[in-house]
Amino acid sequence: MSAPVDPRIREMEGAAALPRANGELVFDAPWQGRALGTALAAVDALALDWDTFRTRLIAAIADDPQRSYYASWVAALEALTVELGILTPSEIDTRADAIVP
Repeated sequence: MSAPVDPRIREMEGAAALPRANGELVFDAPWQGRALGTALAAVDALALDWDTFRTRLIAAIADDPQRSYYASWVAALEALTVELGILTPSEIDTRADAIVP
């Protein structure tokens, strides 16, 4: 049984709202669920307020409205990681290149 999702995340509205069908989250590919889970885990592990990530998600969506929804989650997580000094943009690129052929 999975842990309940924080209501602030579950009830996001507007551009940041999680895509759903019949009340269930919708993912078109496995990486999308991993992007969501990674962002949630990072916010939790870093003991951040959810709005710290949510504001970056909203900005990422506004920055590139043509980008897919979950790609915006990745962009927001990358921005947060850089802003917190955890990784540099080049370190993110290097790690991504090692994963994606």
